[in-house]
Amino acid sequence: MREFLLESPVFNLQSALDAAVYGVDRLELCANFPEGGETPSAGMLKYLKSEVDIPVFVMIRPRGGDFCYSSKEWMVMKRDIEVLGGLGADGFVFGVLDEDGNVNKEACESLMRTANGKPCTFHRAFDACRDPKEALEDIISLGFARILTSGAKNSVTEGMGLIEELLDAAKDRIIIMPGGGSKAEHVTYLQKFPNFKEIHASCKTKTPAANRFVNPDVQFSSDPDDFNFHLGIDKKVVLEFKEAFNS
Repeated sequence: MREFLLESPVFNLQSALDAAVYGVDRLELCANFPEGGETPSAGMLKYLKSEVDIPVFVMIRPRGGDFCYSSKEWMVMKRDIEVLGGLGADGFVFGVLDEDGNVNKEACESLMRTANGKPCTFHRAFDACRDPKEALEDIISLGFARILTSGAKNSVTEGMGLIEELLDAAKDRIIIMPGGGSKAEHVTYLQKFPNFKEIHASCKTKTPAANRFVNPDVQFSSDPDDFNFHLGIDKKVVLEFKEAFNS
């Protein structure tokens, strides 16, 4: 029987710990969910590596917004890879584009060298690129282990056509990992592709916060629920993916 892998992005300690217990195979450790993920703290990674046995890949993204970074931002990304790699990161997740929406090969090559052989995922910067087919070949040539993609659309459901094309074109040269609104039913559908191996799914839910008092006159974000709930992992959804793997 073929084996499949479930990766989940986690944005706080409890969701990371829960994900490992519920059966997620690999964590993508991030900060700042509203921005789609940024580099997490060194302390978070160090503590998490002492608590879980599954691989932890770390997001390397110095800010939200676009993926066209300055040379000084590249240096920040390199320093983060050095620090977090020294604290036990099992892999890294990043992507850099140039001003015209092409893969910035110079920046990515430099970051890959800094990763020192640890596997790297080109994240959904891929979905913002000008030409996905050209980007695929560039990313393969750079030595990335996988591409995280929603098929250049807002969700895997919408981008399934391109995901199928990428799986066909990539063959066994790189892992194409669908992610972005992934559902267990996508696993069932994608199993017909012999080189489909991994899927990225948040399996997210809202868990009640511990605080019993909220000042109604103060709001720290645009979402009023942020003080009442934390982002968590839904065990039921994780199990749905696991069941789909065995279908």
